[in-house]
Amino acid sequence: MTKTVTLSKPLTWQEVSHVAQGARLELSPEATERISHGRKIVDALIEQEIKGYGINTGVGALCDVVIDKTKQSALSHNILMSHACGVGEPLGVEETRAIMTAQINNFAHGASGVRLEIVKALIALLNHDCIPVVPGRGSVGYLTHAAHIGLVLIGHGFAVKDGVRISGTKACEQVGISPLQLQAKEGLSLVNGTPCATGLSCVALTRMAALQDWADMAAAMSAENLGCQISAFSGPPLHLRKSDGLQKVGRTLRSCLKSSPMLSAAKGKRTQDPLSIRAVPHVHGAARDMFVQVAETLNRELESVTDNPTVSGTPETPEVHSQAHAVGASLALATDSFGIAAAEMASISERRIDRLVNPMVSGLSAFLVPESGVCSGYMIAQYTAVSLVSENRRLAAPASLDGGVTSALQEDMLTHATPSAFKALSILENLETVIGIELLAAAQAYDLRPEALDIAERTGDIYRAIRKSIPPYLDDRPMQEDFDAIRAFMKTYPINQELD
Repeated sequence: MTKTVTLSKPLTWQEVSHVAQGARLELSPEATERISHGRKIVDALIEQEIKGYGINTGVGALCDVVIDKTKQSALSHNILMSHACGVGEPLGVEETRAIMTAQINNFAHGASGVRLEIVKALIALLNHDCIPVVPGRGSVGYLTHAAHIGLVLIGHGFAVKDGVRISGTKACEQVGISPLQLQAKEGLSLVNGTPCATGLSCVALTRMAALQDWADMAAAMSAENLGCQISAFSGPPLHLRKSDGLQKVGRTLRSCLKSSPMLSAAKGKRTQDPLSIRAVPHVHGAARDMFVQVAETLNRELESVTDNPTVSGTPETPEVHSQAHAVGASLALATDSFGIAAAEMASISERRIDRLVNPMVSGLSAFLVPESGVCSGYMIAQYTAVSLVSENRRLAAPASLDGGVTSALQEDMLTHATPSAFKALSILENLETVIGIELLAAAQAYDLRPEALDIAERTGDIYRAIRKSIPPYLDDRPMQEDFDAIRAFMKTYPINQELD
């Protein structure tokens, strides 16, 4: 049965993610009333000829050009047409659904002033899984992505339904609506605000939630294979450093490695392990702490109105406010930091991979093959991990500092929240592959262990689950096939239940 999310109060990032992954979305009566009330205020502003940006004026550098009532609908229509100038490959379905959900959430505050028909049309597209085709590149903030979504509402652009690309007119027909005739302000509201960056960031958090669990498990398996000193993860000493994330990772490592015969045999053989092992609670824990901070920022964003202008008051005393709520500075800073945290997790994972494949430090067969020389084993897999870590380092440069000047000096600073969210998603894709390589290398290392040494129960469960899907590697197939297989395994295996 398909899950349903009801929008009454502002959605949480988890609820946005549920809808992005296919849940239905419904408006509560309270949200419906807020939206309708906001539209009455816009209508009153128009009737009383109160000047409002994008309502009865042009937009951007044309903000002082007054638009006659007879042309305000055309202004809304033209905004979508001119702003729909994205380029590149389309966004994925999950990403587009997340943006649309965040957009609906923004309208449901009631301060944007769009008609209820606009919101219901967006919900109809979501609930019929008829998703606009949105080019992924070409926006410094939010305008182009949202414009391509809005095009479908007026019978233009394209959507995908059941894997088939259809016209905007056909999409409206498929979901049981007629193409909309936009009214004053609606074109601007459809392209405005931070729903694009917010939706993409919700997708990023969802992916990171699973990857941080896999990173902890991969680290535990590597640590066991490398004969770590389990005392480095002891609870009382770890509590000397104040970090909820660190404590969570420490508990996970202790649980995964509990009563490990391999670690019992290694006890006391060295004073301390290298940092790629010993600092796992600290590095993974810091990333978990950053995750919490970004989640809090996202929830605040969803609780906020990010349109410009906003409307308030009553139909009798309408007010319009031109402020900068559409600027996503907090999101850009948060997702920049989030991307750095994910890149750091990939970096430390690659260092553990290197230790597994390097016979000078691992005590295992070179590159994790029994017949080194004839077989290269995991030699080049580590190269791949290095390449992705290096790419992450480049991607982790802060987008929020890029700046830029647009709209003839009217928009003379930019925070690049959407590009920052895109970068974070790219970094996470690389992180997934690097962690997958570490899991494969750790499983291969278990294959080479002396028969007398058994594995801890929980790491053993993961090892055996991997081996049910992916056999040991003997240079008998392209390794890239194993990378695809481990990523598929990571997406389906319930790692969060394993670590509970």
